[in-house]
Amino acid sequence: MKHFALLLIVPSILAVLAAPTLAQDAQPTIKFCFTCHGTDGKGNESIKAPRLAHMESWYLKRQLELFKSGARGAHPQDVDGMEMQPMAEILSNDQIEEIVQWASTWEAEMATPTMNDGDISNGRRLYSSCASCHGDQAQGNVALNAPALQGQNDWYLVTQLENFKSGIRGSDPADQYGSQMRVMSAALSSTQDVLDVVAYINTLGR
Repeated sequence: MKHFALLLIVPSILAVLAAPTLAQDAQPTIKFCFTCHGTDGKGNESIKAPRLAHMESWYLKRQLELFKSGARGAHPQDVDGMEMQPMAEILSNDQIEEIVQWASTWEAEMATPTMNDGDISNGRRLYSSCASCHGDQAQGNVALNAPALQGQNDWYLVTQLENFKSGIRGSDPADQYGSQMRVMSAALSSTQDVLDVVAYINTLGR
């Protein structure tokens, strides 16, 4: 996986050469992220890279630190996480701060919904247990270390909820808040429940 990280340096340079002026002004470490997450931070569904724009700075920093330490992205079934982990592993603490600061400058646009197979009514019922942490509009709550869910890519939310349910994410003792989320995700008894609750989240904050 370390070789994989090095191989991405070349395409990242090519991506930057074709990027807008804003991207050209970015620091080298930040340009390294553009390959997967885009020069506008909106993510890329084809490679399952989530949007960073609209993500809270404190949450993004914590996830980068978890990836860097191996507390996230080490599970053998976490295919997407295993691609991100070596990317974060080579970052210094200063570089993580640099990335977080730059990401906060991206325009916080809501992701366009891509799902049409969820039952919003059932999702509203299921979300009632999520609202105590993530807020009634899925706006997040820094005091409870619960990130905003509104506006995030719905395909990413589905993947992560499934990962929490199966133990692919949140199993490492160092991921305290991920462990809490793993317990909470048990309330979603099926894949359809996951689709339903994300369909409802798609309606919030718009």
